[in-house]
Amino acid sequence: MERPTTRVLAVLELLQTHGRIGGPELARRIGVDGRTLRRYIAMLEELGIPITAERGRYGGYALVAGFKLPPMMFTDDEALALSIGLLAARSLGLADAAPAVASAQAKLERVMPPTIKRRVRAVDETVALDLHAGVAAGDNAALVVLTAAAQARQRVHLHYRTAQRDASERDIDPYGLAWRAGRWYVVGWCHLRGAVRSFRLDRVERVQALPASFGRPERFDALAHLVFSVATMPRTHAIEVRLAADLATAKCCLPEAAGVLEPDGDGTVLFAQADDLDWFARELARLPFDFEVRAPALLRDAVHACGERLQRLAAGDPPPALRRGSGHGRDPWHGCDP
Repeated sequence: MERPTTRVLAVLELLQTHGRIGGPELARRIGVDGRTLRRYIAMLEELGIPITAERGRYGGYALVAGFKLPPMMFTDDEALALSIGLLAARSLGLADAAPAVASAQAKLERVMPPTIKRRVRAVDETVALDLHAGVAAGDNAALVVLTAAAQARQRVHLHYRTAQRDASERDIDPYGLAWRAGRWYVVGWCHLRGAVRSFRLDRVERVQALPASFGRPERFDALAHLVFSVATMPRTHAIEVRLAADLATAKCCLPEAAGVLEPDGDGTVLFAQADDLDWFARELARLPFDFEVRAPALLRDAVHACGERLQRLAAGDPPPALRRGSGHGRDPWHGCDP
């Protein structure tokens, strides 16, 4: 069945082609009655298309003289989506993001009706987004090549710098890309390691497509894999905590990078890895439900010390000087680097 939007666009196309066309003839050509045609004309006017209407037996419709139809038309929802997307682009670690966004917005505004243009500017001037902005890469070359390769299922060769600044080269099958905690990552099968790995794009020195294709796992979620790999990365302490909350509640109260959650009767078990048990104890203390630390014993000690500190502060006792390296001011859920 033909959608109304298609017929509305057909009305616009006929008006552009003929300049002026009678109402009965216009309705006949698009296959609707006069009442429906008037509704379509009203929809076009709401989008900012100036249309004149002549009443009477021989009346008709025409575009206002001198009106040039922009090459793109947007509904309110589409304009809002574009506006928010442009705002987000400024925080997504793209090279030269600010001038690129400004240029794109200027081009879009040139083809928007005044009403939509005002709404786009309102979003730009009044909305702020906190997307954990990262440091922009030197250029967007790696992002461009890797997104194209992932879509085409084409293997690539990476020249990469590890966290220790060691140079390495490898072939990977890029399954997908993800933005997390201020950085871009590519996730895919690493032929050097024989396993799925993730790589930070700001450490990619050069990437080139290879004449080889690959098959991607069904419904592979690059971001989900990245979050899981960070949460399960081996660290100093392996943690197991039973939460007195069902799985849905636990997921709402913990960030995705906290660890792996598994249902356990009427509760949930959290499996995690951490280097700083004092920090992890403070995070547990923030939860709105009870919990039981199963391992390690050192985490129980850290939770006990955290409780004593809170009791002292509640009693009004002066706290000791802040210790260096306590983790204050950073977010370890997002500080991991696979």
